[in-house]
Amino acid sequence: MNANQKKAALMIDQTLLKPDVTKEEVEAFCLLAAKYGFASVCINPAYVTLAHEILKGTKTKTCTVIDFPLGAGGLTSKAYGASAAIAAGADEIDVVADIGLLKAHQFRSFRTQLAHIKRTVARSSAHRPDSEKRDAVLLKVILETCCLTDEEIVAACNECVRVGVDFVKTSTGFASGGATVHAVKLMRQTVGEACGVKASGGIRTVADFKAMVAAGANRIGTSQGVKIIDELAKE
Repeated sequence: MNANQKKAALMIDQTLLKPDVTKEEVEAFCLLAAKYGFASVCINPAYVTLAHEILKGTKTKTCTVIDFPLGAGGLTSKAYGASAAIAAGADEIDVVADIGLLKAHQFRSFRTQLAHIKRTVARSSAHRPDSEKRDAVLLKVILETCCLTDEEIVAACNECVRVGVDFVKTSTGFASGGATVHAVKLMRQTVGEACGVKASGGIRTVADFKAMVAAGANRIGTSQGVKIIDELAKE
């Protein structure tokens, strides 16, 4: 791969979140992701241990989703899911926000919930047997921006910054809409450099990838990472 391809690969969470995925598909997916040097594979919690074992010794991290895709499981479910995933080998946690709290403008409750999850992730990360050899677990918060007004996106991002999450993320990819340039720009303008911005949902081409990066995303979630990196070879 050329330098541009390698740089792009390091920004991609190569994603496989289909409900009907098999163990064999996950194995092949992880091996290919490591070959391409993606930032992470984003897989369902059931396959975290498998992915962790396959990716051990590579630069590609194991990412999983929590309370996915609705975000309506409640705080106990979110915290337990995150803790269990980290114990199983997850390096990065993408948790779906409680969208109902955001729509109701209960931002203090949203912040309190996030702070609890953040503490759980930090504690679980530190308690891993090999924690001294691994980076701290990253926490990304999925806002499902297609469900929110601009004002709600800004408020949610501000609360995420106050709590100290590592990334705000646009979408699950399972709702009515995915990442948009407008939403990514708004998120980046709001968080500044305080945290990362992950664009996900509907990003399938090099043009999509470049548009999201130009808008301010520094991590891209896509199931089409291989296609995007291969297309970059032609430039």
